[in-house]
Amino acid sequence: MAFNSRQYEWADLTLILGGQDITGIRAVKYTEKIEREPLYAKGRYPHSIQSGNVAFDGEIAMLQSDYEALVRAGNGSILSLSLDGLFAYGNPSAGDPIQTDRALGIRFTEAAKELKQGDKFMEITLPFVFLKLKNQA
Repeated sequence: MAFNSRQYEWADLTLILGGQDITGIRAVKYTEKIEREPLYAKGRYPHSIQSGNVAFDGEIAMLQSDYEALVRAGNGSILSLSLDGLFAYGNPSAGDPIQTDRALGIRFTEAAKELKQGDKFMEITLPFVFLKLKNQA
């Protein structure tokens, strides 16, 4: 196995959400978490670490125009959407291998808009939960 020391940067990210390339993406975060708890029995030290449920969540920040396209796709609300997301890292035209993460069953949990005095554009942050993460899928 060859070691690739290529570090991907923001310009290398492509987000496909529900089959659409989100060109107005400004930030992304997605997380896989597992419940962990020490198991205590005789003595004062844990005997093992037990694992429980796995959960997935994240946030996508995008420009208002991409948000409004999602609203139209959801017939007036993004909260009715259930989408898959593909996060692809790399620039194939520069010879980079593409690394992909697939988030299955994305459901948005909030739809909020905010604009402040002096803002030149509206950036909307959409928190979400999802069913499964397939790394390098």
